Amino acid sequence: MNKKLLFAAGLILAACGQQNSGSTAVVSTQQEAIPQVSIITAAKEKVPQTALYSSTVQANVVNNIAPQSGGRIQKLNVEVGDYVSKGQVLAEMDRVQLDQAQLKLKNDETELERVRALLAQGGISQADFDQLELACNVSRSSYSNIEENTILRSPVSGVVTARNYDRGDMYAMAQPIYTVQQITPVKILVAISETDYTRVHKGDRVSLSADALPGKSFEGTVNRLYPTMDSATHTFNVEVLVPNSRRELRPGMYVRVTVNFGDSNSITVPDVAVNKMQGAGTRTVFVLDEQDCAVVKIVTLGRHFNGKYEILSGLQEGDRVVVKGNSTLKAGQKVEIGQ
Repeated sequence: MNKKLLFAAGLILAACGQQNSGSTAVVSTQQEAIPQVSIITAAKEKVPQTALYSSTVQANVVNNIAPQSGGRIQKLNVEVGDYVSKGQVLAEMDRVQLDQAQLKLKNDETELERVRALLAQGGISQADFDQLELACNVSRSSYSNIEENTILRSPVSGVVTARNYDRGDMYAMAQPIYTVQQITPVKILVAISETDYTRVHKGDRVSLSADALPGKSFEGTVNRLYPTMDSATHTFNVEVLVPNSRRELRPGMYVRVTVNFGDSNSITVPDVAVNKMQGAGTRTVFVLDEQDCAVVKIVTLGRHFNGKYEILSGLQEGDRVVVKGNSTLKAGQKVEIGQ
């Protein structure tokens, strides 16, 4: 009986030994396996130097329509939201002063023509005529000023954004009667980093989109560069004009502005080739040396576009960069180049 037990135990130990031997062989085979990778050759290409900024739309011109002095409002011709043309009559004030000034001007002009005939006949001195002519000119200027402040016209073409009085109210100079904003074009102030100050020029083209108008894009032009920097944010304002011929952009809309600083000739690699070191912000790529061994290169990234990264430093043209199989690759490891 004891001999049978000993024989069975021997068979079990022999079987375990064979299994352990097989596992060791598998591990050894895995350690000796050469990883297969895909590579690209680092080359330069034109990289658009763009930056995205957020801002809000502003009217190009904001006019507050009001007379110089208080008076009763006789007529209001437009409402909020109406589009008005330059020179269009928006409101009319009480005409008493205007009628008086018009009558005085008419009398002065009549008198001037009468004495002009006397001057030709020698019936009046040149000095007296000049004095009457001056008085007539003063009356004309006074009438023009009173007319301008009685019949209120829009100085620009735009949209009425506010009306603060009703017909028959007394204008008390506290608020304008109307506010008119010019929205063709509109302007946008973009706060750009001071490091890009020398890269922006008047006349540069920009593109933008508005959250309120999905799927639509607009083109604008840099119209003015503000000469001072904001000491807190280290930015400077760039004024962009957008034609807005269809009046789709309205003051207050949130927009995203893409500024193009031109193109640079830089090395680019697919973004899948770039690795991030654990616990740090350092970016690396694997390149192959002459013996097809993996070498780690620390790189500085620039723009990201079309699934690629611009490489500012760390790579040279002609470097063989690993783009597939790099997730488990180790420095110094021998590799096999595949598709």
